[in-house]
Amino acid sequence: MDSKVRGIRGAIRVEFDTPELIQTATSKLLKAMLESNHVIPEDVISAVFTTTPDLHSSFPAEAARGLGFSDTPLICAQEIDVPGALGQVIRILLWVYSTKEKSAIQHVYLDGAEVLRKDIAQ
Repeated sequence: MDSKVRGIRGAIRVEFDTPELIQTATSKLLKAMLESNHVIPEDVISAVFTTTPDLHSSFPAEAARGLGFSDTPLICAQEIDVPGALGQVIRILLWVYSTKEKSAIQHVYLDGAEVLRKDIAQ
């Protein structure tokens, strides 16, 4: 079966804005996204990490580097500060090579972030 480029979304909430919690949560989410979609780091084309404006003590991409993403283009950005939006959230968008159909991709929402996308959260 031929590989295609697919997007995998994920989000996780953290309790406090500390470098340790951001790194731990990002690693947890990234591992879950990879495992649930049977993806290895070599299959990842690139990744975007975002945080809500209340999280700014660390770059989430640092956690990815620690998981073997040393040759993968990674970038961090800040989410739009929408009044009333769920706070303390780290989001990841991975572009990967996969043999899965688009409808078979497992998007991962953890630790309170499930409310963001109840329609696709696992």
